[in-house]
Amino acid sequence: MSLREIWSGRRGKRTGAASPTSRSGTGRAGSGPVVQMTGICMDFPGGRALDEVSLTLHAGEVHALMGGNGAGKSTLIKVLTGVHAAADGQIVVDGRSRTFSGPADAESAGVTAAYQETFLCTNLSIGENVMLGHEIRGLLGIDWVRTRQRAGSVLAELGIDDLDPRLPLSGLSPASQQLVSIARAMVSAPRVLVLDEPTSSLEAGETARLFQVLDRLRSQGVAIVFVSHFLEQVYTISDRMTVLRDGRVVGEFLTRQVERAELISTMMGSSLQALQEIGSQRRDHRVEPSDQPWYRAIAVAQQGALEEVDLEIYGGEVVGLAGLRGSGRSTLGRLLSGASRSDSGTVEIGGQAIRLHSPAHGLAHRLAFAGERRRHAGLIEELTVRQNVLLALQAMRGWRTPVARGEVDALLGHLLERLDLDAGAADATVGELSGGNQQKVLLARWLAIRPRLLVLDEPTRSMDVAAKVHVQAQVAALAREGVSVVFISSELDEVVRLSDRIVVLKDREVIGEISNGPGLSVDTIVEMIAADRDEF
Repeated sequence: MSLREIWSGRRGKRTGAASPTSRSGTGRAGSGPVVQMTGICMDFPGGRALDEVSLTLHAGEVHALMGGNGAGKSTLIKVLTGVHAAADGQIVVDGRSRTFSGPADAESAGVTAAYQETFLCTNLSIGENVMLGHEIRGLLGIDWVRTRQRAGSVLAELGIDDLDPRLPLSGLSPASQQLVSIARAMVSAPRVLVLDEPTSSLEAGETARLFQVLDRLRSQGVAIVFVSHFLEQVYTISDRMTVLRDGRVVGEFLTRQVERAELISTMMGSSLQALQEIGSQRRDHRVEPSDQPWYRAIAVAQQGALEEVDLEIYGGEVVGLAGLRGSGRSTLGRLLSGASRSDSGTVEIGGQAIRLHSPAHGLAHRLAFAGERRRHAGLIEELTVRQNVLLALQAMRGWRTPVARGEVDALLGHLLERLDLDAGAADATVGELSGGNQQKVLLARWLAIRPRLLVLDEPTRSMDVAAKVHVQAQVAALAREGVSVVFISSELDEVVRLSDRIVVLKDREVIGEISNGPGLSVDTIVEMIAADRDEF
């Protein structure tokens, strides 16, 4: 497997049994569908989320559910798994009409799910997590010997028997924890497995292992619903796809028969012109800096995480950080913004040497860091959008000087409009929003302080194509307004499209810096990362 294939999520030929699509040309593997959802409608206080949606799932088929933020994907799978009760429509499982009163009811009908957030218990063992809620009981309570044996059998059936059920879950990587989550879902031997963004935090090699597990499940006749914003992965693993937009089905395709441009146009309701325009705007904006950099990092480092780095940043410049996960790119972003404290080195702002001791210290200099783990270190889901957006601004001013209500309303109205968020969402709790809209709220928080330097770490993670276009357009707009942006992304096409310069990291150190231009491509960066150390 080439590095280029790994980066884009390709795995070459699928392993295991031939897919239903290749066997029959229709994607159907059996006498009839496992699930038929017909005319599904779902209403929320803000409007209709699903409008006459139909979905058909077949045994031994991976069915991708595609669409933008707010398209209705999450709502549809919550109806399928019993989290929501549809206002209208019918769900037929194995020829029998079903009404689910909850997830347990759906599971008893053979429908279960594994989500992007694994909801596992890190204080328990692997086997205990796999069998949670399905422990085997004896006369004296739980029979832990038989329970662990059953967990081992489930792991073996999925081809991941290298995971010892007796070991603590806390020692596993996020990728392995995702596999444990799937194993837990498979304990009840479901007919249908729903996977919601299962690869969002995985590297390419980890994703390949997950796909091997899915191939095995497909060969066993499980119907799989696969929700992902990674187009290459969808094309790699799926047999069929249904596209939602604004709560309606706008297309159903055999994966092998639909071109990527057609799929994106169907999802967005427009062509790729928006992305092309962003690239053109960034090329027109790019100028070689002639003045002095306003920000200079000198030999900043963090023991065990990043070797010494020197970096200059100019006003209105987008500096891309490229590298594999663990290369040190996120650590560098945190050190530049003050989100983490460096062990050595200094930072100069406007020619004045300072030490960034804390995030508050960085905030005082209008340095902001928006990390990829928005739920753990960013947003507070129990607070409203309004409250989350104001946190950084209020922290800057001090809690004794509350931001005036009129200023809040004006600021929030401007930011919501700029980030294409519904004005009515201001008083909704952040936990109610989709992942893409949560990311926009986090971005709005930092725009509220009018930053001089904004570090964005995976800002488009878990976003659909339309939302990615909007966020990338905002990065370009910020640069035109004179804001310096450090842009970190695993999707190198984003880095190349937006950056003036690209700093490449590998093995926790900077291995080179590239000035962007017509000759630069994703392949250039991939080859640089893959090369032996002596070549650069």
